Amino acid sequence: MANIHSTALVDPAAKLDASVTVGPYSIIGPHVTIGAGTTVGSHCTIDGHTTIGQNNHIHSYNSLGAAPQDKKYAGEPTRLVIGDGNTIREFCTFNAGTVNGGGITQVGHDNLFMAYVHLAHDCFVGSHTIFANNSQLAGHVHVGDWVILGGFTVVRQFLRLGAHSFTAMCTLLFADLPPYVTCQGQPAVARTVNAEGLRRRGYSPTRIAAVRSMHKALYRENLSLEAAKERIAQIAIDKPEALADVQMMLDFLAQVSPKVGIVRSRRRLAD
Repeated sequence: MANIHSTALVDPAAKLDASVTVGPYSIIGPHVTIGAGTTVGSHCTIDGHTTIGQNNHIHSYNSLGAAPQDKKYAGEPTRLVIGDGNTIREFCTFNAGTVNGGGITQVGHDNLFMAYVHLAHDCFVGSHTIFANNSQLAGHVHVGDWVILGGFTVVRQFLRLGAHSFTAMCTLLFADLPPYVTCQGQPAVARTVNAEGLRRRGYSPTRIAAVRSMHKALYRENLSLEAAKERIAQIAIDKPEALADVQMMLDFLAQVSPKVGIVRSRRRLAD
């Protein structure tokens, strides 16, 4: 049997691995599944059609899987899916998806969510990310792997944050943030590349130089987006070791909506 505190209310239909721990006064609904080694702190509410993987550490006072904050939601059995090895600190709110958004809010593996983080409906968060205190995602936001959000970052709905990108404290995002780019401000302004993060993840000097060249094409040469993409494609020819990095950037830029665009530098790019 799972280690469930006597004051916790766990619906008999919930599926909890025998190694799961549930703290005092927590409430777990009938459509919840929790994998091996996961711990749930006190005063948590885990509701809706929520699946939580293995070895997650969910601290006290969290709300996971509640109905989306969307007036169109009509009680459909939409889902929240959380992977393995995540740490969710106090007072976080992760909402289930909506039918119009695909029906699922999804979180990958090995993420750190500090206190008061909000994931709205239909968000996708990759793996190995860090969300500092009070980071807030509106609906339908896609966050790539290894992204770091500074405290009090706010992201508008339907945006994308590319892998290895970084936001400074109190950043307000109104446009897509390309991979590797660091930004800061209200609204966000592109600053430089996340070189220190890449070094910590084992990127070679050649790959980091290629990332810097991509940033230069996007933000320092006053090129149009189409011209910048052509320049970036050339980088893979000059530095074959960075082919995967260049391709990831090009794939991201290919999906940029003209209505949304990408985060700009203070010196605006050409139209």
